[in-house]
Amino acid sequence: MPTVLDPRAHRLDKVLGRSAATKLEKSLHIRTVGALLNHFPRRYLERGELQSITGLPIGEEVTLIADVLSCSRRPMQRRKGYITEVLITDRDARRPGTLSLSFFQARQAYQDLQPGVTALFSGKTGLYRHQATLTNPHYLVLDGADEDAGTDLADRPIPVYPATSDLTSWWIGQRVEAVLKHLGIGADPENAVHLPDVVPAGIAAREHLGDLVAAYRDIHAPVRVADAYRARHRFRYQEALILQTALARRRAEQQAQVAVGRPRRDEGLLPDFDAALPFSLTDGQRDVGESLDAALSLDHPMNVLLQGEVGSGKTLVALRAMLQVVDAGAQAALLAPTEVLAAQHHASITATLGPLAQAGMLGGADHATRVVLLTGSMSTAARREALLAAASGEAGIVVGTHALLSETVQFAELGLVVVDEQHRFGVEQRDALRTRSGVPPHLLVMTATPIPRTVAMTVFGDLGVLSLEGLPAGRAPIDTHIVPLAERPVWRDRIWQRAREEVDAGRQVYVVCPKITGGDAGGTGSDDSDGTGFEDRETDGAGAAGDGAGGDSADDRSARPPLASVEETVALLQRTPALAGVRIGELHGRLDPADKTDVMAAFHRGDVDVLVSTTVIEVGVDVARATLMVILDADRFGISQLHQLRGRVGRGGLPGTCLLVTGLEDGHPSRARLDAVASTTDGFRLAAEDLKLRREGDILGARQSGGHSTLKLLRVIEDERIIAAARQDAQAIVEDDPDLTGHPVLAGAIDDYLDPEAEEYLDRG
Repeated sequence: MPTVLDPRAHRLDKVLGRSAATKLEKSLHIRTVGALLNHFPRRYLERGELQSITGLPIGEEVTLIADVLSCSRRPMQRRKGYITEVLITDRDARRPGTLSLSFFQARQAYQDLQPGVTALFSGKTGLYRHQATLTNPHYLVLDGADEDAGTDLADRPIPVYPATSDLTSWWIGQRVEAVLKHLGIGADPENAVHLPDVVPAGIAAREHLGDLVAAYRDIHAPVRVADAYRARHRFRYQEALILQTALARRRAEQQAQVAVGRPRRDEGLLPDFDAALPFSLTDGQRDVGESLDAALSLDHPMNVLLQGEVGSGKTLVALRAMLQVVDAGAQAALLAPTEVLAAQHHASITATLGPLAQAGMLGGADHATRVVLLTGSMSTAARREALLAAASGEAGIVVGTHALLSETVQFAELGLVVVDEQHRFGVEQRDALRTRSGVPPHLLVMTATPIPRTVAMTVFGDLGVLSLEGLPAGRAPIDTHIVPLAERPVWRDRIWQRAREEVDAGRQVYVVCPKITGGDAGGTGSDDSDGTGFEDRETDGAGAAGDGAGGDSADDRSARPPLASVEETVALLQRTPALAGVRIGELHGRLDPADKTDVMAAFHRGDVDVLVSTTVIEVGVDVARATLMVILDADRFGISQLHQLRGRVGRGGLPGTCLLVTGLEDGHPSRARLDAVASTTDGFRLAAEDLKLRREGDILGARQSGGHSTLKLLRVIEDERIIAAARQDAQAIVEDDPDLTGHPVLAGAIDDYLDPEAEEYLDRG
């Protein structure tokens, strides 16, 4: 009978020795046999096929098989020693690609890599004089290298593992091979150890997943590539089941919590508000409102993600939910990511409610409430007044930034928390407000970045997802155009002539820059917006925050002109003849909060014609006369951020125009994002395209959670059927066995697979 082994508890140093185990832990955070077995190859190389060099990504770790065309040495100019320069090719008959390699003080490379040699190369690509290059790459000569590699490279596909600058793919592969040998996982699975399976036997049979031991053999040491991809299907399903079971457990825990139902009343703020609206709700707003009404009426906490296009009227829907809760005798808190947006929400809600927000004031409605603002930059007196209104219950609606999360903020009875632009807040920040009262309040999370169904099932699986379809009457279409300065440099002047035309027509213009000052070399270009230690996040040329923009190496960036900054752009526009006499304002996170408020108020009033800003205006800012947005160095932003930004124009019934200005030449990888944004205003299509362009693991990876990549093989767009099936299975498992007592392997896999940061990110309830 085969030995039963739990790979999660089997330490690597017992199999590989301390030195190799230490390297794996330090570079890849892999500590156990199970973790190494689950470090799957990214792809497979065929021994006789060279890899295409044309189109290699810049700034990423790559592994490829290529032929050596030439090899030469030359002395270094500034110090002793030699540089070995090697030129490799993929021998592509239609479009042959070449790549230059540089080795410093590498006598062995000069001896090994002579013309005609075929080798496996691995390293991080960079740019030198606008050409792709690899500096000091690792290499493995394939001719006669099979014995040294410890793998039969001649007959089998070569697995390519996610690697680091310290550990090459083939070094990792050799350690995986040693583990497989230790476990007896080879050609004869009868002699292999028995590995406990995460997937229940009945589900494995239904999905035709096959034997677990054989799957590990086929994914790491396939005889044919088809074997590897069959094994990948088994591990994709396993991964989906682990994630969905974790989410199903959280949903069950939420359902078990007790909350106070807040049903709609026949008389009160909400009926009066609806009666006073000068327009009719859209069908989408009505449908979502009825769903929220039903959820708020239940005696367990509502946990809902509300998504909709930019300008679809999510804030109005949220306000109606807040009024329903206030009518039921509780309070609502609206958490906004920036002071600019918090102030605008406060002003907008107060103006929209009119007499209904004027409790205790002359002209206020009989059953009016108060709407108060709480931010970190408020004066002591104003802050004290807002705190008292919240604690006494006098304020039915409290709008604020991170300052709301302070321990000094108390509520009489908090019934609903609304989080605007959820991606700007961490779990701890939301929970700090939600756990403030003894009885859990209801939660409504809003996002204007549409999320495909499969992403919602994977990332927001423990939130109910409501989609607000359609746009309110009066929202005009937005035309988006790329301004390619590399091909059309004369268009630079036309941009500002176009801005002048809008101003002369009585309209207003946004100009968005990726940096605040010309001296910003990196970082976030942001300030501490409200004195609480949290930031108004703005990009400054490092790509869109959390948006997977990236794409250029440091060498590439140094070869390009400096990025546009707010301060330098303001100076440029002030001396541009086409804009003579135009009133220009600037807005960014480093301004004093009072100055930020004054600038935005002046833009609202029409006292500023052109507002030069960072992405601080990305969400929520609503200026009816703004019809043109110019985004400088638009390639530095991600798809969803560009979509958010352009949603600031065309909000007053007049058509909007967005110009995506870029200095990148046609064909550059980062131009793909601009092409996508210019091709459609459908946020769901853009969200799907964004996912295709993102790097592996970003859905639950470091950009959101601060930890390592969680998704290994699962792809939320391509694997919709797998995710849906696993969701159903997980729900059935948890309903039958909430504590997973009868599924200890699955329970252990959840604890092991989801690192603390990723698990916390999932914990939205």
